[in-house]
Amino acid sequence: MQTAQIKVEGMTCGGCVASVKRALQQIEGVETVEVSLDQAQARVQYDPARVNESQLRSAIEDAGFDAP
Repeated sequence: MQTAQIKVEGMTCGGCVASVKRALQQIEGVETVEVSLDQAQARVQYDPARVNESQLRSAIEDAGFDAP
């Protein structure tokens, strides 16, 4: 397992946090997801053989947020 800390821009409320978390949890190979509104980031534990950090960022952006 690997852990990625991804900056997430555009979250303004708990609903935004839930949207980001849900988008990441739906990806094959993602083990755990923690999203912090205060820190504007997502911490994702994932299997690098099944998913990469670029795919995680794409899922966040597809959910309507920025992951620079």
